[in-house]
Parts: sequence; structure tokens; C-alpha cells
Amino acid sequence: MLVLTASRRTAAVAFILVTAALDIVAMGIIIPVLPSLIEEFVGSNARAGAINGALVALWALMQFFASPVIGSLSDRYGRRPVILLSTIGLAVDYVMMALAPNLWWLVVGRAVAGITSSSFTTVFAYMADITPPEKRARAYGLIGAAFSAGFVAGPFLGGLLGEVSPRAPFWTAGAMSGLAFLYGLLVLPESLAPENRMAFSWRRANPFGAFRLLRSHHELFGLTAVNFLLHFSHHVFSAVFVLYAGMRYGWSAWEVGLLLAMAGGLDMLVQGVLVGPVVKRLGDGRTMILGLCGGALGIACMGLAPDGALFTLAMLPNALWGLAMPTLQSLMTRRVSESEQGQLQGANMSVASLAGILSPVFFGTVYSASVGEDPLLPHPGAAFLIAALILLAAAVKGVSVTTVSEPECRSAGS
Repeated sequence: MLVLTASRRTAAVAFILVTAALDIVAMGIIIPVLPSLIEEFVGSNARAGAINGALVALWALMQFFASPVIGSLSDRYGRRPVILLSTIGLAVDYVMMALAPNLWWLVVGRAVAGITSSSFTTVFAYMADITPPEKRARAYGLIGAAFSAGFVAGPFLGGLLGEVSPRAPFWTAGAMSGLAFLYGLLVLPESLAPENRMAFSWRRANPFGAFRLLRSHHELFGLTAVNFLLHFSHHVFSAVFVLYAGMRYGWSAWEVGLLLAMAGGLDMLVQGVLVGPVVKRLGDGRTMILGLCGGALGIACMGLAPDGALFTLAMLPNALWGLAMPTLQSLMTRRVSESEQGQLQGANMSVASLAGILSPVFFGTVYSASVGEDPLLPHPGAAFLIAALILLAAAVKGVSVTTVSEPECRSAGS
């Protein structure tokens, strides 16, 4: 691990957190207006909905292929140039979409955004470089809190700017990414020492090759399964939450947005404040299991809640889900060498992207089969109940692969 002075490490951590928040804000800011801009091009609300869904899948597909490449490039050339190039690339991409004269510009723009946003893999690898293994869960919790802040602020700001113009959020997103690039250019030091770098290889830098690293260690492969199940179950919210809340509780778009903001605030609290003390008391493995079980309980209560008030209360145990991701990341980083951190994060992002491609289709199908005049499934909250079972399965798998004493990092080249 490269040792930075206290002042340089503080500046680096601040940049990582600010950039993470800005990037998520920039991504979230276009969510409220992208469908409207698509409809402007195609002239049909129905077609706009289908195309918007296809663009979401395209974004995830590009992340699936690009994340291992970007992670491996950061293992070869260092974290700083990859983060800076990705950030400025995202800024240029948002400007291109702001100027888009037709739908195909948006298609290309979303594809490029899927590639450049894969820099998140390098952000996680950077934090692993500068943080001792025993403190990584708290560090990843802070990144998670920054992400949550961005998810809360982005759509809200995008909605306000969308009242001015459907293209205004794209210009703002580009400006935010440009500011992040300039900020990093001034304050971000390199975190990966030259002696810990690894030669670039396409064999490792494609998603299927990157999975070889995940299969290289029994416990690492088991944690990969936990990672996939966690992300798969989480997409029940993006797939059916808005439709379910409107159908079952009669909530308006404003009420749904308020609840999502509440969920983001709780996630910020858990990841930014609770992760460190809980890990100190329970350790990474037990904290991860606690988070997965709390999330399973909360999401099951959501599926069973007969009214909106109980659904809202279920957000409290569900917020414990925020304990799982940073500790899962910490456990995985301990099982690879310093020179493989970028490759690991790239492989993890590909796993998450694969879940992002498959899960919305699955939960959308489940939801369709659980509502209507003659539903195939007997309960309208079936999608949430199934998601809870998947998350519980992740907890069971986590128990089987975590140990009381955490392993030491592998030596480079092992």
C-alpha cells in the first residue's frame, strides 16, 4: 500500500467522496428529463417508454464490458489518469447529449456514459490503495454515503432544471463532471506504487477473463455470489416500486419521490455513520450478515404491508442493507493482492451490471403476474417477497464463506 502524508491522504479522500457524489448527481440529474427528450424525438409516449428502458439496459451492458478494462488499465497505468480521463469523458458526453439533434446521439451518449461511469471501479480500487484493510469497510461506507447523497440530490435537481428546459440538466451534469475533473487535476495524487502495478492483458481485461480472478479463491467466489444476489434483489425498486406504490397505495409521483429521498437519507446515515462502529464491534463478516438479514426483513415487510404507513416504517429495518455493501467490498479486497485491486473492482462492477440487466426483466415479469384481474401469483407484493428470499439466500451464502478471522491480503503475483 502506497503511504501518503496525512494532508495528501485527506485531500485524496475528499476528492474521491466529492467526485463520487458529483458523478452520481450528474447521472441522477438527467433521470427526470431523459424520457421527455426521447419522446420529443420519437413523438410517442409509449415508444419513449420502451426506448428509455432499452437505453437503461444499454448503459448496464456497456458497464458490463468496460468495467474490467478500466479496472485493468488502472492496475497498469495507475488510478489517477484513469479517474481523470473517465471524469472528463463523462463531461464531454453530457455536453454531447445536451446538443443531441436526434435519437441516435442519445443512444451513442448513453453507451459512452456506460463506459465512462465505469470509473467507479477505479474509485473503489483507489480507496483500497490508501486505506489499511481493517479500515476499508468504513471507507467504502463513506463512498456509499456519497453515492446516496447524489441519488437524493440528482433527480430532485433534475426535476427543477427540467422545468426550465429538458436539456438544462444535461448542461448542468456536464459542468459538474468538468468541475470534478479540474478538482482532481489539482489535488489528486497517484495511489498505486509502480512496484505494485501489473501488465495489461486482454485475457484479464474482458468480463469473462476477469471472472477468473473471482474464481481463483473459494471464499472470493462465494462473496461474488453474495454480490450478485445483493444487486439482483435491489433492482426490485427500480423495476416495480413506482408502479407498485401507485397501484397499491395510490401514491403520487411526489409522494414516491419523497419516500425515495427518505430511503437515500437513511442509507447515508447507515453507511456514513453506522458502518465504522458496527464493524469495530462485530467485524466485517458479521456486519455484512446483519445488513443482509436486516434488508431481507425490511423488504419482506414492504411486500406484506397493507397500507402506506407500514410500508414506510419498513424502510427502517431495510436501511440496515447499507451495512452489507461496504463490508462485502472490504472482505473481497482482502483476498486479492495490491496489483489486482482494479481488476477485482472491474469484475465486481461487471457482476453488478449483469444483475442490472437481468433483474429488472425478472421482477417486471413477476409484478405483471401478480396484479390485474386474474393474477397468476396470489399476492400483489410477490416481487418484494421474492426479493427478500433472494437477499436471505445471500445472507446464508455469506455465512458459509466468511470466517471468524479475516485472511491476509495475497502477495502480489500470487
